[in-house]
Amino acid sequence: MTADADADLNTMTHAELLSAARAMRHAIRTHRDTSMHELCWHHPDMWALLPDPPTGGQIVPDWPQFMRGCIRYRQSLDKQLAQAPRSAREFGE
Repeated sequence: MTADADADLNTMTHAELLSAARAMRHAIRTHRDTSMHELCWHHPDMWALLPDPPTGGQIVPDWPQFMRGCIRYRQSLDKQLAQAPRSAREFGE
């Protein structure tokens, strides 16, 4: 990230800054409030709120590494959301 990645904020009006903050809060809440299988999905809407593209592009892991990451992510939910209800519903149901 370059030092001036947020330089556009200096030229925004108060109303534009409020609008940007509201859009970011909406995207964060949408991501936060995902549930079930949606937790695993890529959420580009938040990234689209930034004026600059990601440097170097996205790197997608190969399947074995991806699946190990999914398992670790799900295990982290057992710790971070230990009291959350569980569901046996399959993807697409």
